[in-house]
Amino acid sequence: MSRISFIFPGQGSQAVGMGRELADAFPAAKAVFEEVDAALGEKLSDLIWAGPIETLTLTANAQPALMAVSLAVVRALDIGFGARISNAAFVAGHSLGEYSALAAAGALSLTDAAKLLRKRGEAMQAAVPAGHGAMAALIGKVDVEVAEIIALEGSAAGIVVVANDNNVGNVVISGTKAGVEAAIAVAKAKGVKAISLPVSAPFHSPLMASAAVEMETALAVAALSKPVVPVVANVTARPIENPDDIRRLLVEQVTGRVRWRESVQWMATPVDKGGGGVTKFVETGAGKQLSGMVKRNAPDAETAALNAPADLEAFAKSLS
Repeated sequence: MSRISFIFPGQGSQAVGMGRELADAFPAAKAVFEEVDAALGEKLSDLIWAGPIETLTLTANAQPALMAVSLAVVRALDIGFGARISNAAFVAGHSLGEYSALAAAGALSLTDAAKLLRKRGEAMQAAVPAGHGAMAALIGKVDVEVAEIIALEGSAAGIVVVANDNNVGNVVISGTKAGVEAAIAVAKAKGVKAISLPVSAPFHSPLMASAAVEMETALAVAALSKPVVPVVANVTARPIENPDDIRRLLVEQVTGRVRWRESVQWMATPVDKGGGGVTKFVETGAGKQLSGMVKRNAPDAETAALNAPADLEAFAKSLS
């Protein structure tokens, strides 16, 4: 049988209508959206299903919305098909997806995950004045070492760091507008394609320091339990289970690098070679972005993306 890791998407995977089919097909999935609505004191589900996309994409909305879709899949798998997260080898999530992973693994309640992600989104948005920060994707002939050189050279004009090491050929930089623009010019001079990203803040950079302080305060009083399966943390690319470690690394994650390439590569490395031995990665929630990254980081691994009821049914059948 495949050794599975459930992986949970981050910002950028949102789309109007996501999760609606799940809610219509599975009472357990519908209940997730209702619980998130109650936790936030508003009908976030209406925004998820009807838009507009501009409002859904706002950081404070997109983060709990994506988590809700992911947990709707998890609940439907569990209650509808008897496919439980506890049977997986690991869970992992990209940026905000780490909260989804923790909720899926029972370390956070759904209500607390929704409230924390709303707080996280608001704090990250408020950390930097509009127009002061920027992010850009370095695409093509680039790895994290090249990206670090580009960021370093661009930092002569302002703050710029590697924010997301997604896979070879896809590395994201983040910082002040001046620093990122300078780094884009450096990248192009080196023959590396650089694309400005339509984001509202410079995530995973030192400019998020005030947001990290707010999350430290919020996480200090949040109820955290040991997850039923280990969670591979963004900032260490290794599994964690201790609630105190989880709190600390979630705070570090706000300003720290998302080490997704290393996380996937470690999970896909055979156990006898010091890795996690994962042979199948199951993207749980909206979209298929992480599945593409997995195939570039671990070409021999299987992938599946669970977006719609038919996806869940096919996955459950594959387990029998």
